[in-house]
Amino acid sequence: MAQLFRIAGVPEHFNLPWWQAIEDDAFARVPLDVRFVEELGGTGAMTAALRVGDVEAALMLTEGAVLDILRGGDHRLVSVYVDSPLVWGIHVAASSDIQSTHEIAGKRVAISRYGSGSHLIAVVDALQRGFDIDDSQFVVVGDLDGARRSLSAGESDIFLWERHMTQPLVDSGEFRRVGEREVPWPAVVVAVRRDVLEPFGNDVRDVLDIVAGYAQRLKSGADSAQRISETFGIELRDAERWLSMIEWGRSHERPDAALRAVIAALAAQSAIESIDVDLDDLWYRLA
Repeated sequence: MAQLFRIAGVPEHFNLPWWQAIEDDAFARVPLDVRFVEELGGTGAMTAALRVGDVEAALMLTEGAVLDILRGGDHRLVSVYVDSPLVWGIHVAASSDIQSTHEIAGKRVAISRYGSGSHLIAVVDALQRGFDIDDSQFVVVGDLDGARRSLSAGESDIFLWERHMTQPLVDSGEFRRVGEREVPWPAVVVAVRRDVLEPFGNDVRDVLDIVAGYAQRLKSGADSAQRISETFGIELRDAERWLSMIEWGRSHERPDAALRAVIAALAAQSAIESIDVDLDDLWYRLA
């Protein structure tokens, strides 16, 4: 009987290669029962799922995955999945009086949960703009739908989320985007529980290599933008732009400089106490 290998990820464009590989039964030669688990709650929910054993692996925002390990999570990073940086849109309700990022200091920020990407990047953005973090007010909303309800009801003022996923809401006039924040490190990493890595590390590498092949075919496919547009309900021009910008990872080498940048950012926002971190405690080298 194959070892169960449930990998959690958000239902967004960049995880399409996993769905394609599963549809094609591409993992049949690997002794792992690979299942993709959609997680609407983002990185915070995925770290929780890893901790309690609901999944064996997760595709998480780099900063959230690193932070959870440093807070005792028993998983390790094994690969960069999305090498290009994530661009977060800074959104308000269409009816909001806020017109620019100059007006967002001290406003109520909708976050999926504490420790999530929407929380951490809101803090990173505030630091980059020179705002006093102590003035920030966070409102936990659970997921994107929760943020939509919160902004509409006037319970929060701004919301940071991946800009391509919110584009349909901007196009429809539900959200207005008043700014963006590009994060200076690879967007998404693969995290795997240590109890799975030790006996099945080679098999995990085979799974990731298969998905990398699907990612590269999606990147270069003539009909890829059309499929993304239809699958995620976005305009074709937006799908084409996203596809031109994304770069999936092609190796399992540890990105030392990027990890150091993440650690420095986490320390700057007081999420961790020190930048003195042994990278071997974060990364498991696949054979």
